[in-house]
Amino acid sequence: MLDERILFIDAEALIIDKPAGLPVDAPRDGSLSVENHLQSLAFGFKRWPQPVHRLDRDTSGCLLLARTPKAHKRFQQAFEEGTVEKVYLAVLDGVPEASEGVVDMPLAKVSTREAGWRMVGNPKGKAARTAWRLVTTVNGRALVEFKPATGRTHQIRVHAASGIGVPILGDPVYGRELGHRMLLHAASLSVPREGKGPVAATAPMPDTFKALGFTEAKDAED
Repeated sequence: MLDERILFIDAEALIIDKPAGLPVDAPRDGSLSVENHLQSLAFGFKRWPQPVHRLDRDTSGCLLLARTPKAHKRFQQAFEEGTVEKVYLAVLDGVPEASEGVVDMPLAKVSTREAGWRMVGNPKGKAARTAWRLVTTVNGRALVEFKPATGRTHQIRVHAASGIGVPILGDPVYGRELGHRMLLHAASLSVPREGKGPVAATAPMPDTFKALGFTEAKDAED
């Protein structure tokens, strides 16, 4: 129940802790999505809240919903202008050689009949930039913090695999599909607002991360 996963709420916005495996938009296979839960997130408002951005189905964590059309427009503009602060955590399928860096790799979409579509690094693609740093390692795997400056489709996934050289654990497209969900988590989100405090929240580390020996990475947001 998403109404039990509220991280922030006021008259303009909601931030929920989206569970891994739940898509934001209704998928073609007819399974449940965030859209099926919008009525339960109205909390007395006649209008149902609407997602402002998207997270991949298997990505957990902070998802912003606007409670009014005017707020939705303002929040979308903040995303487009790059003023939203986003922090992600991911478990990588290995340990990077460096401890931190910035991946500046434009991305473009490619598609084949056999493999479907994916994003690839392409100098002629859309600008994509991600800062990252190693938080800790456990049993040959790394917990890494990502701070994307842009919001391209699959940006962190491609930048991990092709930019850092180590894919996210469980990524079925850019890494190895290991029989469990991809371990990517939208750990925190902060959206500035004129004349008032930001819409901001931090989502707790998922149990899937803890099961591999990683603990709450408080220093990951310093």
